[in-house]
Amino acid sequence: MGSMCLLHASLSEYVLLFGTAVDTGGHSGRYWADIYDTVISGTFRQWKEGTTKSEIYYPGDTIVHRSGEATSVQWSAGTWMVEYGRGFIPSTLAFALADTIFSTQDFLTLFYTVRVYVKGLLLETNAYFSDSGQ
Repeated sequence: MGSMCLLHASLSEYVLLFGTAVDTGGHSGRYWADIYDTVISGTFRQWKEGTTKSEIYYPGDTIVHRSGEATSVQWSAGTWMVEYGRGFIPSTLAFALADTIFSTQDFLTLFYTVRVYVKGLLLETNAYFSDSGQ
C-alpha cells in the first residue's frame, strides 16, 4: 500500500514520488524497464532473487532495479522516495495495476491512475509535436 505523485510520464520514462505512511511490502514486479529509487526518508529493504540476504537502504541511497529482475520489497512507515523509470513503461502498468483490479477492486483509484498516466502521455505528445514543428 503506497501513494504516488506522477511528475512526468512518457512511453519510455517516468518520474514520480512514492511513499507510505504504514509498513508495507510485496513483490517488485518484473519489467522491461530499469527503475531507480532514491530514498528521501525512512528505509527500503530489498531481497533480490537468487540471494539469501536482504539489503537495507537509507535516505540518500539509490536502489537500481534492472530490467527483468524480480525482488521482494519492504518499506517502513514514513518512507518516501523519488522514482525514475526508463524503458518500456507500459510494461510496468500491468503489474502495478493488477492488485487494484483483481484484489482490492478499487476501480476509482484505477481510473485516477490511468487518467493521470494518459494525461502525462498527452502532455508529452503535445510537447513533442509542438517542438518538432519549429
